[in-house]
Amino acid sequence: MEPLHGTLTVLREFRTTDLDDYLAIAGDDRVTTWMAFDSYDRAKAEQSLAAMVTRAAQEKRPDYMLAVTRPDDDRVIGFGRIAPSGSWTAKLGYAIGADHWGHGYATDAARVLLGFAFGTLGTHRVTAAIGPENEASIAVVKRLGFTYEGHLRDHVFTNGAWRDSLLYSLLEDEHAG
Repeated sequence: MEPLHGTLTVLREFRTTDLDDYLAIAGDDRVTTWMAFDSYDRAKAEQSLAAMVTRAAQEKRPDYMLAVTRPDDDRVIGFGRIAPSGSWTAKLGYAIGADHWGHGYATDAARVLLGFAFGTLGTHRVTAAIGPENEASIAVVKRLGFTYEGHLRDHVFTNGAWRDSLLYSLLEDEHAG
C-alpha cells in the first residue's frame, strides 16, 4: 500500500526495522494507560510488529495498522488503525508517542485514516471507543465530527482492571473529507 499523506503526518506500512520507535510508544505507560493493551516489553513489541507486517501482506487483510511519521522524518511517532468490523463498518484507533502530544498529529492521522476508510475502503460508518478519562482523544473525534453514541461498561481489560469506553461514530455523509 502506498503511504497516505496528511498535512502534518504520513501514514505508511510498518517495517520490522521500526521496532525501537514502536517500542518507545507501545512500551510507554503514558501512552498505554489510554490503550486497550498493557505496555509492551521488547519481546512483545517485536512479536506485535511482526504480526502487523504479516497481516499487511495478506491478500484480504484484517486491518490497516499504519505507522505515523512526519513528512520530513521517517521515524515512527505513532500508529493508526482502521479495522473493518462488518459490512460497511470499521473501527478507528490511534496513538501518538507522549513526547509528540499536543501538536495535532493524532487529529491529522485520524483524518487521513477516515479519508482512507470512507474513500478507498468504501466504509459507511466508522466507530471509535475511547476511555472516559481520555479527554484528548475525545477532543480529537469531536473535532472530526463524530457523534457520541453511548457508554460501554467494562469494555476492555487493561492495566489490571476493567475499563469503560465511550462510543463515538461518524457516518460517510458526515465526513468532511
